[in-house]
Amino acid sequence: MADTCIGLMSGTSMDGIDAVLVNIGHTSLRVLETLSFKYPEQLQQRLRAAVSTPLDREIDNLEALHRETGECFRDAVIALVRQADFDPSGVTVIGSHGQTLRHEPDIAEPYSLQVGDPSVIATGAGIPVVADFRSADIEAGGQGAPLVPPFHRWLFHNDAASEVVVNIGGIANVTILPTSGHATGFDTGPGNTLMDGWTRENSNARFDAGGEFAASGKVDRPLLQRLLSDPYFSRRPPKSTGLEHFNLGWLRGANIDGLAAADVQATLCELTATSIADAIRSAAPDTDTVFVCGGGVHNAELMRRLEARLAGTDVLTTDAVGLDPDWVEAAAFAWLALRTINGLPGNLPSVTGASRPAVLGTIHQP
Repeated sequence: MADTCIGLMSGTSMDGIDAVLVNIGHTSLRVLETLSFKYPEQLQQRLRAAVSTPLDREIDNLEALHRETGECFRDAVIALVRQADFDPSGVTVIGSHGQTLRHEPDIAEPYSLQVGDPSVIATGAGIPVVADFRSADIEAGGQGAPLVPPFHRWLFHNDAASEVVVNIGGIANVTILPTSGHATGFDTGPGNTLMDGWTRENSNARFDAGGEFAASGKVDRPLLQRLLSDPYFSRRPPKSTGLEHFNLGWLRGANIDGLAAADVQATLCELTATSIADAIRSAAPDTDTVFVCGGGVHNAELMRRLEARLAGTDVLTTDAVGLDPDWVEAAAFAWLALRTINGLPGNLPSVTGASRPAVLGTIHQP
């Protein structure tokens, strides 16, 4: 018997909420409806400011941001079910990732902070909500990220071929699916976040549409090498990262003075492609096929560079295996939420480094 669930995801790009209505069976998933729900401009600005200085803000302002973001997630759910002409009482559960403001898995007291009050979502939508997916894994000694590899394994694993799923959001991560043995995965480093930030700073655009800005410049090889010398890239998994590490301050620390803006953008595009390809070559040298999902699939220049770096390996999008690359992550959190309400673990210790499988998230009733 299948369950109808909703997944909500907003990544490090902070441009809005991906909302998806899916039907989940024992071994299958069918997308019923999708919706991109943009953040109001003022909320988006406040979220981005909170990422850069989260500890400088009064606790009541943080709580207000938590509630306001939750109201936006709630409105996304209402708009999604209305657009689908679907009765909310027929939805089993909502999985809400929330909006990450801070991810610190490697400090003495590790934590991962997401805003988007799940009680506001549950009450407003009239549907149970699972949220706070990362804390249980962190408490078990894991990174709390990435969390989508078990979903990738469930939906995409092929006994006949070694595959890698690459999600290119603000941060990029890989899921390694060998023909036998444990699935593994980790964050490879920056995905779109540096390119998006540099584009906003040097043009009137919110992001580099199609990679045209990057394609107009030339890669500065010395800068690329300085960026790739960051210890994160050579660190062994389990590992995860975020905007706390890879941000424009980090970029400026690599000495970009005197470089043309387009050349910096071209170098950032090459950094993303190279770091992903190097991670795959190092962790899964026998890969037959790479499936890409996330916003990065729309950056033609990035995809061109990634294919060049993975010459000899088929590089496709997840469309080739039946799921639109724009909705993979949101669908994953619908699937994870269903596991939570069924009392099933949602993490992969082989990915996060946790000491044990853990049931992820907290359940909020309407």
